[in-house]
Amino acid sequence: MSTQNAITKKLREAFSPESLQVVDESHLHEGHAGHRPGGETHFRLYIVSPAFKGKSRIERHRMINATLSEELSGSVHALAIHAQAPGETG
Repeated sequence: MSTQNAITKKLREAFSPESLQVVDESHLHEGHAGHRPGGETHFRLYIVSPAFKGKSRIERHRMINATLSEELSGSVHALAIHAQAPGETG
């Protein structure tokens, strides 16, 4: 299973999101720290889930980082997170 698919699967199971997009941006980081041939090192995720209602941005990031701890301690060098509760904008 690719890293991108593993991230998607774990986030779906943990947060039952209304929407989820996991984007591999590794190609944008060629020549930078953490980049490896083959990619799957730098990701950006957009997630909307009721699990984030009433949570601060830091709490949301901590929840996601805990869920993806295996990937973040291994193959993933960078993860940009855009986490919202339903009905939020921005």
